Amino acid sequence: MKRLILIMCFLAGPLWAVQPDEVLDDPVLESRARDLSQELRCLVCRNESIDESNAELARDLRLLVRERLVAGDSNDEAIEFIVDRYGEYVLLNPTTTGANWLLWGAGPAMLLLAAGIGMIYLRGRAKAPRPQDDELSSKEQERLRQILDE
Repeated sequence: MKRLILIMCFLAGPLWAVQPDEVLDDPVLESRARDLSQELRCLVCRNESIDESNAELARDLRLLVRERLVAGDSNDEAIEFIVDRYGEYVLLNPTTTGANWLLWGAGPAMLLLAAGIGMIYLRGRAKAPRPQDDELSSKEQERLRQILDE
């Protein structure tokens, strides 16, 4: 039984990433901070939000988000401040503006390109002359006549 409790506590570790000393007194601001923390990537853990990460940098980012909200920033202003400071990589869902259109469009474009190449290949293959098993080439017919004449 103790092992089961220990395993459950170990698996629930990321749920306790936000430390009690980080929590804001105002529940509305804390709710906004938690929502923003879900949208920001931990730069140490990669595909984990700063809300779930136990890394020191994630803690620093959570505190920075809370500082910006207490200072009176809107959600967009707080996100913009952090993106200006750490780059767009910090966003778990990158924006679809500027150079990111190339990244967002590359997948579907490659799929369409591969489908087009596949169609061209299959059409070319269907039009190519195929030798019939029953028919002999002129060389084969001549050789067969020679064999039969002998």
